[in-house]
Amino acid sequence: MFYTYVLQSVHDGKLYIGFCEDLRKRIEEHQKGLVGATKNRLPMRLVYYEACLKKINAIKREAQLKTGFGRAYLKRRLFDS
Repeated sequence: MFYTYVLQSVHDGKLYIGFCEDLRKRIEEHQKGLVGATKNRLPMRLVYYEACLKKINAIKREAQLKTGFGRAYLKRRLFDS
C-alpha cells in the first residue's frame, strides 16, 4: 500500500501533505525531526490519510491535495465538522 497523508503542526496549525509507502515509519521520521520541511514545526500530528494500491495514485492524490481546491477540501473535511 501507498499512503497520502496530512500532518498538522501543533504550534502553528499549518498543514504538511506528503506520500509514502510505510506510514508509521514516515510519521516517526517527521517526529524525530528527520524531514527538513517539518523539523522546525514540531510536533506534528497525523490528521488525515488515504491508502492507495499504486504509488502513482498516491503521488497524484498528494498533488491534488496541494492545490487550492485540495486545501479547501481538507479544510471542509477536517475543520468544518
